[in-house]
Amino acid sequence: MPKRTRTIKDSDQKGNKPWLRRQKPYAYAVNTREKNPTILIVCEGQTEEQYFKSFPVLAATIQPVQAGRSKTALVDAVAQYKRGQHFDEIWCVFDFDVDAATAGQAQDFNRAIKKARDLGYHCAYSNDSFELWPVLHYQYTDQQQHREYYCQFLGRRWNINYAREGKTLRIARGLYMRLAEDPGASQAKAIDRAAKLLESHDTKPFHLQNPVTTVFQLVEQLNKHCRK
Repeated sequence: MPKRTRTIKDSDQKGNKPWLRRQKPYAYAVNTREKNPTILIVCEGQTEEQYFKSFPVLAATIQPVQAGRSKTALVDAVAQYKRGQHFDEIWCVFDFDVDAATAGQAQDFNRAIKKARDLGYHCAYSNDSFELWPVLHYQYTDQQQHREYYCQFLGRRWNINYAREGKTLRIARGLYMRLAEDPGASQAKAIDRAAKLLESHDTKPFHLQNPVTTVFQLVEQLNKHCRK
């Protein structure tokens, strides 16, 4: 018995009947979720390291480390912390820390920032000290000050002896929440104030940008990945 075949009428072909249309293959959804960015933050001291560790970051992997070095020595130490790993961003966090007894400080500070940028790193530098950043949470200041001024200001504000206690692990670990929970402090205003200071000094050599802190740029970057 001959095999039966299906005959398609000419009228069906000309009419482009739905049952004769070729079905398109289903397009399965492909998981295109982007991997969380990785950020290495190499800090001069314990205060900065603990501050950045306290950010409630969810959508990024951050790795703050304490290098115990400053300026060019800190930038050079980045390779030690990379250890062959890939990081989407690398930040160097250090201060000028003016010391009249230390020769070549200004050149070292300027060289460190330039070298970091040449290597593709970001710099969160402060002149004169990191403590300018928490002070800006409370008030704007555009007067050149030594770190002692900022320490005294924070000591009065927090009712502590900042010169003695400010660099302890306990204070460092609580710095982020202290600023976040203090109704008299504002991170948003600190960012605006720091940006204003940078704009006013941006054309000067780095060691003459005083007061300035670019910590706000790193804070803005971390805030993009924080729990809302």
